[in-house]
This record gives sequence, structure tokens and C-alpha cells, in this order.
Amino acid sequence: MNQKKISGDVYSPSQQVIDKAHVKDWNKLNNSAFENYLDFWEKEANELHWFKKWDKVLDDSNKPFFKWFTNAEVNIVYNCLDRHCETPRRNKLALLWEGEKGEFRGFSYFALKRETCRTANVLKSLGVKKGDRVTIYMGRIPELLISMLACARIGAIHSVVYGGFTVEALHERLEDSQSKVLIVADGSYQRGKIVPLKSIADEALQRAATVESVLVVKRTGEPINMEPGRDMWLHELLALPIANSTCSIEIMDAEDPLFMLYTSGTTGKPKAILHTHGGYMVGTYSTLKYVFDIHDEDRYWCAADPGWITGHSYIVYGPLLNGATSFMYEGAPTFPYPNRWWQMIEKYGINILYTAPTAIRGLMRFGEAWPNRHDLSSLRLLGSVGEPINPEAWKWYHRVIGKDKCPIMDTWWQTETGMFMITPMPCVDLKPGSATRPFPGIEMDILNEQGESVKPNEVGNLVIKTPWPSIMRTIYNDPDRFVQQYWSKYPGMYLTGDSARRDEDGYIWVIGRVDDVIKVSGYRLGTAEVESALVSHPAVAEAAAIGLPHDIKGNAIYTYVILKSSVVKHDKLIEELRQHVSHELGPIAKPEHIEFVESLPKTRSGKIMRRVLRARALGEELKDLSTLEE
Repeated sequence: MNQKKISGDVYSPSQQVIDKAHVKDWNKLNNSAFENYLDFWEKEANELHWFKKWDKVLDDSNKPFFKWFTNAEVNIVYNCLDRHCETPRRNKLALLWEGEKGEFRGFSYFALKRETCRTANVLKSLGVKKGDRVTIYMGRIPELLISMLACARIGAIHSVVYGGFTVEALHERLEDSQSKVLIVADGSYQRGKIVPLKSIADEALQRAATVESVLVVKRTGEPINMEPGRDMWLHELLALPIANSTCSIEIMDAEDPLFMLYTSGTTGKPKAILHTHGGYMVGTYSTLKYVFDIHDEDRYWCAADPGWITGHSYIVYGPLLNGATSFMYEGAPTFPYPNRWWQMIEKYGINILYTAPTAIRGLMRFGEAWPNRHDLSSLRLLGSVGEPINPEAWKWYHRVIGKDKCPIMDTWWQTETGMFMITPMPCVDLKPGSATRPFPGIEMDILNEQGESVKPNEVGNLVIKTPWPSIMRTIYNDPDRFVQQYWSKYPGMYLTGDSARRDEDGYIWVIGRVDDVIKVSGYRLGTAEVESALVSHPAVAEAAAIGLPHDIKGNAIYTYVILKSSVVKHDKLIEELRQHVSHELGPIAKPEHIEFVESLPKTRSGKIMRRVLRARALGEELKDLSTLEE
């Protein structure tokens, strides 16, 4: 092994894994990156194409508004597509896609560039230019990825809304981003049913004043409303001469915005995290290369949704920057049977699988017979993302899916970080449930409330002490909130909002959120968003939402509701409220449990004390109630 002997339940990589890996000695790479992290990132940046090199790697003169690769000129799409098309890689498969109904599509790097250019030209014909915002709302289909690349190619800022969100969530994001164009699919397939994305969008658009044009992607072919003068079929525009297969690339400053992506906050309004072309590109390229050890012959599958940061960084940009072949699947892991994933791994010869603990726990329920029916020997690396993975699920994943030979890359990071922050590499000894140590060049700590480093195995607040290239630049249109939320508790350090502990070997164990954000199936939902959705129902006066542990989802949403005095409780009201939340925010936000109460525990300043509700639900003793209103 390339590191000192570590304690506990340890899984060491085989020599065969180490021999193949880009990094064979983690300590050596980490030490050199730690000595001079700017040199490390500059070396990584030099592996990519720049129209003009930077004056300075990092400008930290206006902390915490860091700038990377200042005055450099670049476009991330040139590095994702054009660069490869100038080499024999142009004919290599960039994307393999399977629909839930079994359809197949494949795109070479050349074909993906062609389709990106055609869509980019359609956007230009609608007046979309550098700096304009375009919202994208569809299921896991190639057009989602192509639309993102088309926006970035011409300098527009894309805002992808997860296809599982519904009316209110979509409307809020359209309104906040002031989007000029919406690209939406007519619908998507999920578990054999059609999700009516266009009709959801129609309802959201009634309240979104800035959207001038709606491009509709035909996926299901079901009848939909097409608003004259506003709605256009994308395939019809792509058949016109305007949709030329060549489109000049917009040369961007390294600090020009690439995309905004909304993440739940502790207040009702989701916040738009802003990422840029230059630094984000370097971060996603390097982390995927080292952590998932991408080689030219690999077939890599990140089973997330492009509507989340995992999809942006490690379905779209990271794999294309590395010239990888990616696989994308439209539907649910268990449809029509619980072997769907294992069948596709065997069919397409997938080498790397990156998924969420929720999916692993969900598939564990069906036992070992389903995966054992399939030849999974093509797999060489596994990955986990979205929330801490419990050791039991980790061991099942390693033994049953990885056949005890595939190291698991358990990654911790956030929408805000853009890239992996705590992660192993294939050459590293693993402990089930720990994301191991920070990525080389990243310095992290765990602090108590006074800002002091906690002792080994003590729990504290996880912070990041050095800037990194793919750090969020700000919250769109709200720089004060950016400073307040992430940089005010411990000056000069980024507050992650997660609690964690570090063991005697320096391995970090992330425990979970410390604020009012619930992680359901790896997706972040603000308690305030769920509460707002409940209160928008005419029967509800007030509501509180908490997350409670759940065997499959990680957390489930539990809610407490005060009804208006004129409302009579009845059995059907609970289901009606659950469906109302699902309609407003999406099925992912549907409460597991609704309890009607007469009052809610609050502080003297009127803030709901969710820890009191959580303790009550879990039957725990409450110690400090000094701030509770009488």
C-alpha cells in the first residue's frame, strides 16, 4: 500500500486496480498539491484548450468573490466537443442512451457537436445571445444534454429545472432567472407512465412574464397545447435552413457565467448558484479524471439526473471534457423489473457505475438474485453520491454488484462546490461509510461553535479553508446572501452546512445537514419550500416540515399542520394535502406523514423549533428549551 496502516474496517484495492490507475500514490499527489495548490490547478488547466491564457491563476483580492484564471479566454464546449473533433476521437461514441421503453440512440463526438451546433443556431434565430438565460425542463433524454451544450456554445446561461419538479418550483425558477426561452419536452416516461411536462410548464408560464419563446421537444407524442406565436416544435425548426450544422463558438472570459442551478435554502426561496466557464471546467475535468480514473476505452454511467449538479458535472461536462463514452438511461431503476440496471450494465459493457445510496438501498430490497442473473464482470469501479452511504449498503454494493473487486468512490460535494471535495481515488484504502479525505489541493477542517478544530471523532461543522476553481461565484442577483450564508460564521472559511467528524486516520465521516434542509433520495428540499406549499392550500393556516430517517430514501418528510378554524378535519384531507404538495413542488416533496396539531413549538422571535418536533417524533428527550416561547 502507498500509505501508512490505517485502522478499523478497511477495504484495500488490489494491485491490479493500482497498476491501472492514473494516480498510484495518493500521498505523493496530495503532498505536492498541498505544498502549492495554485501550481497544481495551473498544471491541470494547461491540459485543456484556452483561446488566451490567464494573467493570474487566482485573484483573491475581493474575498470571498474569488476569480480563477483571470483574463483568460475560453469556452467549455470547445473543450467538450471541438477539441476532440480535431483528433481521431471525433468518431468515438460520446453518448449512449436507452429510453425506458427500450429505444436506443448513440452519438459520436462529431454527431454530438453537429446536433449542438444545430440547436445553438435555432436559439440564435430566436434572438438568444451571450448572457441571456434559457431554462431547460425535460426528462433524461439526449436533447437535455444537447440543449445545455448549445446554450454554453453561444454564451447563454442555462438553468436546468429537474423534470420531477412541478408548477410552483418551475415558475419560481423561471421568474428568478428572468429566462427569455424555455426548452421543454412534451412529456417524459417514468415507471411506464407519462409525466406531462408541457402542461406543467403551461401552468407555470401563465405567471412567468419574461419568457418569449417555448421550444418543445417531441418525446411522447401525446396531444399537448401549443400556444400560437410562443410555442414551436424543436424538430420542425431543426429541419429549416437556419439549423446549420456549423455554429461559431462564443469566446468567453474565464469568469463569464456558464449556468445557474437552483438549490434549496433555509428560506422559502430557492437560490441560484452561479458557475463560470473557466474554473468549473478545470475542476470537473480533473476530479473525474483522477477519481473515476477515466481511460479512453471506458464506458461510464452516472445514473443521476442532469437536472441536479451531479448530472451537470458528471453526466454532461466532466465526461465530455475527458473524451469519455457516457451512458444515459431515461427511466426508473426497477422498471419493469428490478434487474433493469444490471441488464443494461451487461448489455452495454459498463465499466464504471456512479449512483446514489437511495438507489442502492432500493435495489437491495429485492435481494441478490436479480443482479446475480447478469454478468457484471465489466464493472471495475463503483461510486456513491448525494448523501452519506450507510456501511450496510456500502458492503452490499461492494460484494454483490462489485463482486468484491470494485473500489467504491464515495464522493462528498455540493451544488455550490461544483466538483468532488472529499473523495477517495482507486489507489486508496476505503472505510465503508467514509468519503475518506479531501481531494488534493483542498484543505478542510471540522470546527466547534467557537471556531476551534474539534478532536478526533468529535462532531462539528465541516468547513473548507482554501478556494478551489469550481467554487460557486455568487448567488445570482443576491451577493449579500452569498456572503451571509457561506462566509459569515467563520470568516475566511466556507461553511458547508454539513456536520462531520474526522477519525484518527484523518478520514472524514459526513453526518448530514445542520440547517433546515431535508435530503430525500439525495435531493435537497428546503423545509420552508414544503411548508409554503402546504400553506398555499386553502385549508391550512400554518405548517412545519422536518426530515426523519428512512430506510430507503435516507430521509422522509414529516409535516405538522395547523388547520384554519373554519376547516373540519376529515380522513381524505391528509391525502389531499399530500397531493397538493406533489402538485406544487413535485412527487419528491410529497410528505410521508401529516399530523394535524393545535400549535407549533416556536422561539420567542417566532421561529419554528424543528429540533423539538424532530425529537418528539423520534421519542428523544429534550434538554435545552430555554429559547422556547412560553
